[in-house]
Amino acid sequence: MRGQSHLSVLLRPLTAVDLPKVVTLEGDLFGMSAWSGVMLAEELDGPGRWYVAADLPAEPASRAERLVGYAGLWFDGDDAQVMTIAVASSQQGRGIGGALLAALVRRAKDVGARSVLLEVRVDNLAALALYERFGFQRLGLRRGYYQPENIDAWTMRLALPGQEQAQPAVGASLRQGRNASELRAGRP
Repeated sequence: MRGQSHLSVLLRPLTAVDLPKVVTLEGDLFGMSAWSGVMLAEELDGPGRWYVAADLPAEPASRAERLVGYAGLWFDGDDAQVMTIAVASSQQGRGIGGALLAALVRRAKDVGARSVLLEVRVDNLAALALYERFGFQRLGLRRGYYQPENIDAWTMRLALPGQEQAQPAVGASLRQGRNASELRAGRP
C-alpha cells in the first residue's frame, strides 16, 4: 500500500540464488516487458554490472529475510547507466526505491563515473519525482522506447561532483549494442 511509513531494508548483493524471486517480481511489475530468467542471469554476469537486493528484515517467526526490491547499474568506464529499479507493489512508497537508487549512485561514485544516466517511462510519475529529488535532469525524450507497449521515455542524467562534467550523448546507454527493448530503467 502506498503512503505507508518508511521502513528499514537490508541492502546486499543480488545473486543467482535470488533469480526465482526476481523473475516473479519482474512478471508482477512489468508484465509483457518483464525480463526473462535467462536475461536476468546474463545481466548479473555481464561486464561492468552491479546489482543490489533489498530485503525486509526477518520476521521473528520465520527467521527468513524477504526480497522486496532490486536494482542494477552498468558502468562502461565513463558513465553509469541505471539498468533497473524494481520494488514489490505492496512495498512501494515506503522509501525502498530511494534506498536502492542511493546505493546505485554511491556505486557510480565509487567506480569513478562522470554521471549516472537512466531512462524512465513518461507516465511513471512516482519514479520521475524520485529521480528529480536525487537531482537528475531530463535530457531528452525517446519515442516508443518501451516495447512492446510503445511508451515514450525520458532520458535523465545526474552529474557526479568531482568528476569530469562533459555532457554525454543521449544515446550513451546504447554504446555496447543493447537496444531499447533490452534496457528498462526507471521502473518503480
